[in-house]
Amino acid sequence: MKKNSKVLIVDDDLFVTKMIKDILETAGFEVTILNDPRLAVSVAQELDPDIILVDRVMPYLDGCDLCRELSRNHFTSHIPILMLTSRADTVDRIAGLEAGADDYLCKPFDELELIARIRALIRRVQQERCINPLTGLNGNPSVEKEIKQRIFFNEKFAVLYIDIDNFKAYNDTYGFLQGDEVIKFLAEIIVKVVRQYGNPNDFLGHIGGDDFIIVTVPDKVDILATKIIASFDNGIKQFYSAEDWERGYVVTLDRKGREQIFPILSISVAVVSNENRKIDNHWKVSEIAAELKKYAKTFPGSIFVKDRRRKD
Repeated sequence: MKKNSKVLIVDDDLFVTKMIKDILETAGFEVTILNDPRLAVSVAQELDPDIILVDRVMPYLDGCDLCRELSRNHFTSHIPILMLTSRADTVDRIAGLEAGADDYLCKPFDELELIARIRALIRRVQQERCINPLTGLNGNPSVEKEIKQRIFFNEKFAVLYIDIDNFKAYNDTYGFLQGDEVIKFLAEIIVKVVRQYGNPNDFLGHIGGDDFIIVTVPDKVDILATKIIASFDNGIKQFYSAEDWERGYVVTLDRKGREQIFPILSISVAVVSNENRKIDNHWKVSEIAAELKKYAKTFPGSIFVKDRRRKD
């Protein structure tokens, strides 16, 4: 969790808010107090806190109503909410959670539990932000962290960069919703193949669009790449019309109205490894992969290529 996480406390009780502020600032949080809940949404938009603590019972605006307003607002809906209340019955707990609160803590509460709940909620949201929403796989921040760690601990690793060839033309022909189905199809293949043929600590990532990544060990590269390509090529037919599949290509129009022909979707896999060469930063991995992917796309159909150079 980042240092000095920001906490916004929305509670009309001056004594309680001062007490919570003292507790949290001692624990290293940056705290803002708001005693008027009617200003909470606008203040939260400007402050962009890491978490909001909301009292259940307040004048002018009930805590549940405030949770609903925060959840409906585009600029505050991502902020986790911890509801504080003196009401301990199940009905009130359920009402708070259904209104949009992420957790519920009854007064009087233990100081250590309050701090632990806040840290857990912030940590969970930060982790969720690193997940690609379409596939549920790790996003760019997690990918970068994983590669950096393997380099730091001087581990032998191999990175498979996987992307779909001619994907833009497919999207233009079949629409982005169908394109999303193809992306999810490839993600499912990657997960299944790595689970069956990879190692327990292999890392999977979706770095955006139709680009995926696997971080594994060098001796797993061939089996993973071969199985992923075979599964993709065997299953991609379901995403085409009978006419396009029989013809073996799709026809799209460019901006000038001219017909262009694109082959059936395939995948290119670029493999970067430190098995035979030193790689001392994650940018180098990306740079080598970009070169290899460009080379792989000069070949028709699905293919995987490895970086076989032995020095920088």
